[in-house]
Amino acid sequence: MMALNRYRLKHQVKSGHKGAKLASKLLDSPDRLLGVILLGNNFVNIFASSIATIIAMKLMGEAGIAIAAGLLTLVILVFAEVAPKTLAALSPEKIAYPAAYILTPLLKVMSPLVWMVNFFANGFLRVLGVKVHDKDDQHSLSHEELQTLINEATSRLPENYRSMLSSVLQLESVTVEDVMIPKQDVYAVDVEQPIEQILKTIQKSPYTRIPLYRGSLDDDLVGILNLRRALPILMREDVSLKDIIRITRPAYFVPETTSLSTQLSKFNENKRRMALIVDEYGDLQGLLTMEDLLEEIVGKLSTDAKSKPDNNSVIVHKDGSMTIDAQEFIRDVNKEYSLDLPTDGPKTFNGLIQEELETLPNAQTCIRINEYAIEVVATTDSAVDKVKLHIIKKPKRKLFS
Repeated sequence: MMALNRYRLKHQVKSGHKGAKLASKLLDSPDRLLGVILLGNNFVNIFASSIATIIAMKLMGEAGIAIAAGLLTLVILVFAEVAPKTLAALSPEKIAYPAAYILTPLLKVMSPLVWMVNFFANGFLRVLGVKVHDKDDQHSLSHEELQTLINEATSRLPENYRSMLSSVLQLESVTVEDVMIPKQDVYAVDVEQPIEQILKTIQKSPYTRIPLYRGSLDDDLVGILNLRRALPILMREDVSLKDIIRITRPAYFVPETTSLSTQLSKFNENKRRMALIVDEYGDLQGLLTMEDLLEEIVGKLSTDAKSKPDNNSVIVHKDGSMTIDAQEFIRDVNKEYSLDLPTDGPKTFNGLIQEELETLPNAQTCIRINEYAIEVVATTDSAVDKVKLHIIKKPKRKLFS
């Protein structure tokens, strides 16, 4: 009864399994359940011991008492304790559900005796400071326990389903800053250009929603243009800049520290599919779409090269080392290649190296972070351009010198 999987039991109760319903009711009061089981168990053991003692004395006299005690102890341990309880622990449902049909009426019949036993037992536990009828859900799982359950106890689920469940649990700890498109990669249109150039830039857009700005994306953001809604106007021969600006929607800004779980609900509440990410000073940092957020759960949805590291930005060599574009997000590389580089600080390899060295390094500079060696391959005037990542293998310990 105690070895039953509580979550499977609840599922079977909801499915209408009669044995599961009886077992669940019995487990609601574990003190009463243990009372009736141990009452019967101890009565049978003591009764058997008394009968064996009487038979031994009649057959062998007082010397037979010790022999009878030894034989009975062996019989009870093997056939009444170890063997049946091992079987029940290995197949709890096969034993517990049929037993529930016997224990339920037995508990009703022996209810006064069980109550008396529990009265003294529970009173003794209260003296020791134990809350016998504590209603707290002892079977609720923490975030870490749920993650372990997904990793260890869901082997029947395909790998992609387990990955999705793990990603859902991580939404609370991942911020929009971790998955946003950086400001320098945002596809936007400057409306101070001639209208012909504006239309050409819009036509080349690989995205449905495009930020429009004047002069600088940081200083004067006009709004967000939805190409699907704007298509009838854009196809007119006499389309003007005023017509385009009139159908734009005000930009939606969110702080860079917002968690993905919060932002997912905010997207639904505000009926938006795109947000611009700003830091604590209000400066634009990047852009996040609903597709970017969903990719954190279900994996890559599109062929957008910026959403995941591609073959050009990460090159894996035969020796296991990797040449990586230093502007790549550490978190994306970790996820794609099962690495464990730190992600609680800078988001890119360029930022990680500069933070560690506190300066812009020269080529051939090498640093070690945990079990990884990162070598600077190429730099520009203001940033690290390419790095080479080596995984440091720990030497095997020698058993004998």
